[in-house]
Amino acid sequence: MSRKYKRVLLKLSGESLMGSRQFGIDPAMTQFYAAEIKTAVDAGCEVAVVIGGGNIFRGKDAEDAGIDKAQGDYMGMLATVMNGIALQSVIENLGIKTRLLSAIKMEQVSEPYIRRRAIRHLEKGRVVIFGAGTGNPFFTTDTAGALRAIEINADVILKGTRVDGIYSADPLKNPKAKKFDKLTFSEAYKKNLNVMDMTAFTLCQENNLPIIVFNFNKKGNLLRILHGEKIGTVVS
Repeated sequence: MSRKYKRVLLKLSGESLMGSRQFGIDPAMTQFYAAEIKTAVDAGCEVAVVIGGGNIFRGKDAEDAGIDKAQGDYMGMLATVMNGIALQSVIENLGIKTRLLSAIKMEQVSEPYIRRRAIRHLEKGRVVIFGAGTGNPFFTTDTAGALRAIEINADVILKGTRVDGIYSADPLKNPKAKKFDKLTFSEAYKKNLNVMDMTAFTLCQENNLPIIVFNFNKKGNLLRILHGEKIGTVVS
């Protein structure tokens, strides 16, 4: 079967690692995601990953605790590195070489983010995990994902969620919500569909980088997308 995408950036929320838990990392979910990523690598795809940190620390928690917004964002960035280390370890247990690149220098646990180095790792077949967001407060991991995808010349951003695409409303709350198979950036903006935060969304639009929102919790979906099957919602 032919492969449609050569290099992809997979964007995951930190909450996706919680599984059925209320906090932290569910080992079953990291094992599942690692196995899915392995199928993509085995198919010859170059895979980069950006993970959020909401399962460990949320910016809102900082505000509620009286912590300065910038400081809270740095705490969230550290949480993304913790998630990156966890995913890296589980992927490597499956025999896939990985590199964790952090936007905040932490030499003992990661390499510093250098664009050309990241691309070289991908060319060598290594899974590259980007940690610590953009390295700056006030930017989300959605924005970090969009920025890194553009920097490494990814073909597409694959945004893994718990639902099978973009809907007119939350399908978990509204059973009458309509699913969209395809949207332009303009349509998604006009319909206020919150695909990503506006900074990330605008970056993708200005750089003609398509986004596919799909259910990553369904086994085989990632590989099916790579082979060109119409899974989830495409924004382009």
